[in-house]
Amino acid sequence: MSGEASEMWDDIFELHITVVEKVARTLLVYVLILVLFRLTGKRGLADLNAFDFVVIFLLSNVVQNAIIGDDLSVTGGVIGAVTLVAANAAINRWLAVDERVAHIIEGTPTTVIEDGKPVRKAIKRLGLRSDELSDAVRKQTGSEISSVAHSRLEPDGRLVVVLRREERSATRSDIDELERRLITIEDLLNARTPKAD
Repeated sequence: MSGEASEMWDDIFELHITVVEKVARTLLVYVLILVLFRLTGKRGLADLNAFDFVVIFLLSNVVQNAIIGDDLSVTGGVIGAVTLVAANAAINRWLAVDERVAHIIEGTPTTVIEDGKPVRKAIKRLGLRSDELSDAVRKQTGSEISSVAHSRLEPDGRLVVVLRREERSATRSDIDELERRLITIEDLLNARTPKAD
C-alpha cells in the first residue's frame, strides 16, 4: 500500500518535462494568443457575445496540450500558472511605461461615430453591427447615435462617447456657474431697487 501511495504522490508532484520546457511552452502559447487577438482587432463594447465565449472556451481547450505536453503533475500546473501570471504582469508593466509598445501590442483607438453618424468603414473593419453600436451608446448615455458628437472604440473594447454640446447633461460646474450668475443678477437688481423706509 505504501508503494502505491508513494507512486500516487510521485504522479501528482513529479515533473515529466523540464522546467525550462514547461516555461517555454507556456510563454510560446501566451505570445501566440496575444498575437492572434491583436490580429483579429479590437472588439468588445464591454460585452462579450455568445460567439466570443465559445471561442474563449474552445481556445483554452485547444492550447491546453501545447502548454502541458506530457506532464499532468500539479507541479507542472503551478509552473505554468506562475509563468502565465508573471508574463502578463511583465507585459502590463511594460505597456504602462512604453507608449510605442502599447500602440504595437494593444493598437490605437478607432473613431466609430463622427458628428452623429456611424463611421461605416471603421465599423465594418472592426466587425461591429450597427445595432450593437446603437445599443452601447444607449446604455452608456441614454441617447441615440444622432446625439453623439464623436465616439471612439478603445483598444481594450471600451466605447468613449462625447455627446453634442446641446445634448449633454449639466455638470456640477455648470450648476455652480449658473448659481454664481443668478447671485450676480440678484445683487444687481437689489442695487437698482430703492429700499423702502
